[in-house]
Amino acid sequence: MAKAKGTGTAGDPWVLHTPPGTSEYLMWRDEAGEPPTLVCQVGTTRLGYQLRCIEDLHAMLKQHGDWMPLGAADEQKPAKEGTVEAWGRSPENPVGGWYGAKKGLRGRFGMYVPPLLEALGLAELEHEARNNRMRAI
Repeated sequence: MAKAKGTGTAGDPWVLHTPPGTSEYLMWRDEAGEPPTLVCQVGTTRLGYQLRCIEDLHAMLKQHGDWMPLGAADEQKPAKEGTVEAWGRSPENPVGGWYGAKKGLRGRFGMYVPPLLEALGLAELEHEARNNRMRAI
């Protein structure tokens, strides 16, 4: 299990790696945002997800009770059903749709949020080259 480096603030962000371990990125909490946001900095691109996604995803995975494919996809591409990515944009999730904050950059939920749950000790994550899955701890 990966340990979180950093404290999750803008001045000391979490340093994370994508599930295959091929790319490094930063995440931090912006609790002053409206709504509170989980900021994800990938190179020069800044994504944002509703901060509550951490607790909501963990709760969904606990209820699911088994491994779930990540299924990461850009916003413009459809998400494969039954994946973390599909749940992150589903009208049936707790926010009634996208957790992503900025239109055009709302996807990749299944790529960037799962490693944070693993680093926080909330989930177990596979680290293969492709088709990774996760489950709640």
